[in-house]
Amino acid sequence: MKRFKSPKKTLGNLDAETAATLIAATADVALVIDRKGVIRDVATGTDELAAEVESQWLGRAWAETVADDSRAKIESLLREASQKAPPRWRQVNHPLAPNNNLPVVYSAVQVGTDGRIVAVGRDLRVVAALQQRLLDAEQSIERDYSRLRHAETKYRLLFQLSAEAVLVLEAASFKITEANPAAAELLGSSSRRLVGRSFPEGFDAPSTQALQVMLAAVRTSGRADGQHVRAGEGGREFIASASLFRQDNHSFFLVRLAALATETSAARVSKARSRLLDVVETSPDGLVVTDTDGRVLVANRSFLDFAQLATEEQARGESLDRWLGRPGADLSVLTANVRQHGSVRLFATSLRGEYGANADVEISAVSVQEGGEPCYGFAIRNVERRSSTEARPIRELPRSVEQLTELVGRVALKDLVRETTDVIERLCIEAALELTGDNRASTAEILGLSRQSLYVKLRRYGLGDLASASEFGETS
Repeated sequence: MKRFKSPKKTLGNLDAETAATLIAATADVALVIDRKGVIRDVATGTDELAAEVESQWLGRAWAETVADDSRAKIESLLREASQKAPPRWRQVNHPLAPNNNLPVVYSAVQVGTDGRIVAVGRDLRVVAALQQRLLDAEQSIERDYSRLRHAETKYRLLFQLSAEAVLVLEAASFKITEANPAAAELLGSSSRRLVGRSFPEGFDAPSTQALQVMLAAVRTSGRADGQHVRAGEGGREFIASASLFRQDNHSFFLVRLAALATETSAARVSKARSRLLDVVETSPDGLVVTDTDGRVLVANRSFLDFAQLATEEQARGESLDRWLGRPGADLSVLTANVRQHGSVRLFATSLRGEYGANADVEISAVSVQEGGEPCYGFAIRNVERRSSTEARPIRELPRSVEQLTELVGRVALKDLVRETTDVIERLCIEAALELTGDNRASTAEILGLSRQSLYVKLRRYGLGDLASASEFGETS
C-alpha cells in the first residue's frame, strides 16, 4: 500500500463525520470494532446490504459473524491492525441464510489511541457471479468440445469403414485432402499416396473432362448429375457424384465413386434371379405375398389352384382371409405373430376354394421390411396326405377331444356339441367295460342303463363282441 505523501497538508484536519462519510463512500462494508473485537458500528454501500447485515452484526464479535473457516483470517486482521502492521486484504465469508454466503475482502486499520479498528470491505458477490458464469461457460465449451470429438471419431470411423469410395477435395485447387481405403482400392493406390494429388488423375481423357465439368457445375449450382467414368485405358468403370460443403471458411468437394458391376456378374445375378422366380412360380406349395393388411399382391399358380381361381387378377387386392378355414381368426393370428416375431412356422388350418373345395394346409409366414413397402410372404402346403392311413370323413366320430378341437371352424357348433357328447359317452362305456372285465350285465348296472340300452350303444359305437352278447336277448 502506498500512502499519501503529505496527508496533513492535502487533507487538513478531518472531523469524524467527514471521515465516516469518506470511509462509507469508499467501501461496500465498513466496520468499527473495539479493542475486544466487537462490532460497534456498520456502514454499507447499499440499502439492500444494510438490511441484510446491520441488525445481525451490531454488538457481536466480528469473528462470530463469519464462517468457521474464516475466523483465523479475522484474528489475523485484528492482530495485524493492533500491531500497526501494513494492512493486508483477506477474503472471508459471512453466512447470511442457509446456502447463502456473503464473500467480502477486508483490510483493517487501527485508529485513535483506544484500540479502535476500522475494517473496510469490498462485496465480492459480483466477482463470484462472474467467476461462476466463467466456470459455466468453460464447462459448456468443454461439453461442446467433447461432442465434437465424439462426432469426429464417428465420422472418421464411418469414413474408414465405408464400402463406398469417398474423396475430399479442396474446391480451389482440386487437391485431395482425404481419401478412405475404399477409394484407394478403386484407384489402385494407398490412401496416403492419394492425399495431396490433383483430381481427376488416372482417368481416361473423356472421363477427366466429364469430371471437371461435373465439379464446375457443383461449384456453381451446388449439384450435378452423376458421371459414368473410366479409370485409365480399359480400366475399371465408376459412377462419380459430388457435393459441395464449407468448413473453416473454405470450400470442399465430397466426391463419391461407385464401381460398376461387370457385365458377366450382372448377367449371372440376373439369370439366378430369373431361375428363382421360375421356382417360385412352379412350386407345388402355394406362395402368396400380401401387404400388411393381408391383401394379396402376388400369388403363384399353386395357390390359384388351391383357391380354384383362373387368373392372378382374381386374387389380387382380395384379403387372404377369404380363403382361410377360420374367417376373421386365422389371418389375424398369423399377422399378429409375424409382426411380433418376424416369422411363423407350420400354422395348421384349412383352405377353401371358390367352388367348395376344402384342404388341410400348413402355413409358414415371414415379414419382409427391406426394399420399399413392408409386406408379408405366406407359404401354403397341402398336408392331407399326412393324415392317418385310416382316413375318416369329418362327420365320423372322433376318438379324442384333441381331434374335436381340430374341427373348430370346419363343422357347425351344434354338430361339435353332439359329437362331444358321443365322445364322452363312448369313453365312459369303454371304461366301464374295462372295469367289469367286459361283463355287460355289470357294465349296464354301473352305468345305470338297462341291458337293452347298453346293447344299442355298443352296437352304435362298435364296441365289444356283439355276436356273443346273448345276455342282451334276455328281457329285464
